[in-house]
Amino acid sequence: MVTVAAALQEIGYKIQVFSLEDGPVREIWRKIGIPITIIQTCVNMPSFVDWLNYDGILVSSFQAKGVFSCFEQEPFKSLPLIWTIHERSLATRSRKYISDGQTGILSDWKRVFNRSTVVVFPNYVLPMIYATFDVGNFFVIPGSPAEAWEADTVMASHKDNLHFRMGYEPEDAIIAIVGSQFLYRSLWLEHAIILQALLPVVLEFPLDNSSNSQLKIIVLSGDSTSNYGAVIEEIALKLKYQSGIVKHKALDVDADNVLSMADLVIYGSFLEEQSFPDILMKAMCFEKPIIAPDLSMIIKYVDDRVNGYLFPKENTKVLTQMIRQVFLKGKISPLARNIASIGRSTARNLMVLETVEGYASLLLKVLKLPSEVASPGDVAEIPPKFKEKWQWHLFEVASNLTYSTDRTLRSHTFLDKFEQHWNHTQRERFGDAKAANELFVYNIWEEEKQIAMANARKGREEEEIKGRTDQSYGTWEEVYRSAKKADRSKNDLHEREEGELVRTGQPLCIYEPYFGEGTWPFLHISSLYRGIGLSTKGRRPRAEDIDAPSRLPLLNKPYYRDILGEYGAFFAIANSIDRVHKNAWIGFQSWRATASKASLSRIAENALLDAIQSRRHGDALYFWARLDLDPRNPFQLDFWSFCDAINAGNCKFAFSEALKRMYGIKHDLDSLPSMPVDGGTWSVMHSWALPTRSFLEFVMFSRMFVDALDAHMYDEHHSSGFCYLSLSKDKHCYSRILELLINVWAYHSARRMMYVNPKTGQMQEHHRFKSRKGQMWIGWFSFATLKSMDEDMAEEADIENHTRRWLWPSTGEVFWQGVYERERALRHQQKETRKRKSKEKIDRMRKRTHQKEIGKYVKPLPESNSTMFR
Repeated sequence: MVTVAAALQEIGYKIQVFSLEDGPVREIWRKIGIPITIIQTCVNMPSFVDWLNYDGILVSSFQAKGVFSCFEQEPFKSLPLIWTIHERSLATRSRKYISDGQTGILSDWKRVFNRSTVVVFPNYVLPMIYATFDVGNFFVIPGSPAEAWEADTVMASHKDNLHFRMGYEPEDAIIAIVGSQFLYRSLWLEHAIILQALLPVVLEFPLDNSSNSQLKIIVLSGDSTSNYGAVIEEIALKLKYQSGIVKHKALDVDADNVLSMADLVIYGSFLEEQSFPDILMKAMCFEKPIIAPDLSMIIKYVDDRVNGYLFPKENTKVLTQMIRQVFLKGKISPLARNIASIGRSTARNLMVLETVEGYASLLLKVLKLPSEVASPGDVAEIPPKFKEKWQWHLFEVASNLTYSTDRTLRSHTFLDKFEQHWNHTQRERFGDAKAANELFVYNIWEEEKQIAMANARKGREEEEIKGRTDQSYGTWEEVYRSAKKADRSKNDLHEREEGELVRTGQPLCIYEPYFGEGTWPFLHISSLYRGIGLSTKGRRPRAEDIDAPSRLPLLNKPYYRDILGEYGAFFAIANSIDRVHKNAWIGFQSWRATASKASLSRIAENALLDAIQSRRHGDALYFWARLDLDPRNPFQLDFWSFCDAINAGNCKFAFSEALKRMYGIKHDLDSLPSMPVDGGTWSVMHSWALPTRSFLEFVMFSRMFVDALDAHMYDEHHSSGFCYLSLSKDKHCYSRILELLINVWAYHSARRMMYVNPKTGQMQEHHRFKSRKGQMWIGWFSFATLKSMDEDMAEEADIENHTRRWLWPSTGEVFWQGVYERERALRHQQKETRKRKSKEKIDRMRKRTHQKEIGKYVKPLPESNSTMFR
């Protein structure tokens, strides 16, 4: 990765490294001018990195899996991600997952493979053994210094006598036969052919004290679980080899020991491969003379009798002659040693060119660079010195840097820890679910018990009042009206959240639009700020955030949510604003401003509130993210030049077309609203504050401008995904023009423009009124003009039946004088209807037939009184 990064820098790429742990390579990255930052995985804690600052991500090693959760959350899910995997461990472990039925953990790994745009392997064997995870995004860029580095480390560590440890005598000469890592049917036959060619040499070799040949042969092939050793023994027996001459060793167990101990390595496979065999490269790095067939991918790097020996695969007799030349009196000849030395130099820097050019070409295909970014140089422009050698010199001078011989062990340790964490998480999840289920059942039983007791009590009460006088509840209409009135009273008196109560009493509320969980770490938690989620999904739990799609259904459509961006939040807040915003001033701050440390500090917040409360600057636009400090503007371009730079050079044309359509201009518009270079700067990143009344005026202008842009661009962009404001497919299209629109409106509607230093809170006025004389298009941006246009569009939307697609009615309220008059007439009609029904009711009651009195009942006198009378 250091070699690739150094080469990419030469053709214009800027690179930053993030690591999950610190180490000695930090100094190496610093030497080549690349900053490195230590971060945590996104599994247990949020990442405070704005990944949208980068055009692409390269991830090295499957042990970096923890960082993938950062890129599985919006708004980072669409970032191009290239994942390079060097290790075999996960592929080996996946077989165990399948056999044990651990589909959950297997699916978790598949999810990570699916998130990657491209999964890169350094050879053609790894994609085959990782076939379980293949979702069609595998890619091979051959070449890696891993084999050479590992060989150096093994050679430095193996100081003892390997011959003795492996069961051989010091005088024994050892030939290792290696082959393709691919398993195919004729492999055993090719090994038999090589062994047959070796037999005459074995018979000619000096004998030891036991009358056995001192030439020993090791066939290095297969893994420890296969029975290939029995096949080799059978072949040796058929060829009449003495017992103990030919042995088999497994690649996954003894490869380093065998190659380190061998005197000669023969490549015994005739299969044409797409890249140079790794096992042969490692043998050369061990400084062993090699003999190989003249396969196309081998002769590309090996010259016969220069850095190795080549024999025609159709004639194995040449192989026998070569072996006789390599050995001289039972030992490796000086010529063979010299060839091995040259071979080591070749192998240490094998396929550097393929690796560097492979990554550079892949990035050109995968990355979608914005128009303001300078295109990187062509692959051919990489200086030759960066394609000839790995950056060994940087690592040789560093201390405590060796290739970890327990790399496989570390990989398995990582997988063990991952499985333990996975199993623990699953137990907790299912344990909590079981406990919750039991609690749920108990709660249901308790609820049923309470309901039964309440019904019994109610029954006794009804029995007691049966004999009492019935109470009149009125008609059903009266009961319904009373219930609705009580419900409204209850809603009016509901207990409000503490944050809402505090916000109601302050002059300003700053809204922070966001989309997805990846933005949560950059959102503020205080009464001055309030989040507004652009999607119903990914909203913060237990937060008083506003759900923008519920206020503006247009945002339920992904197309408009993406293309409007944070403007969707403006339209959602302005739609029936009195229901959600009750402050005199309104502000917005992008989460990206917080990520880039351009958000308001506590000092700046207090300074802004003080200026608003004292009405120091009147009807002004306060902004704190400025154009001249934006990373996208390193050359300090003026307003329209910058707008062109970030919109593929077509900003001015798109703006002109939108104004013509918006104002109904039939002829060509020769000029644009002036945005002069007068020493001031402009607002970017949607970080500003306005009086609420002015904000509604700005939204009124913006709705018509966005409608004009949409009518101009929708058909082509929606059908093809291409937009002339971007160099490639871009779902955000004209959102970068909308980012700058606040400046055009504020300047030409005669608003003061006050810059607030986000650190100190100091304020400075830009584009003073004196410098604007003769520059402003007051007539175009006045409230009267915009209001008249808004009412005309509202009348058209309200009266006519439209067959054409029209965005404007979906971006907010549709209101004009006719709507008011119709509502007033409707209220009057409803009032008259109620009066008529009431009068009819009274008339029916008066005309109702009443039964005449039959007679009067006279109560008799008590008997006691009548007796006394007598």
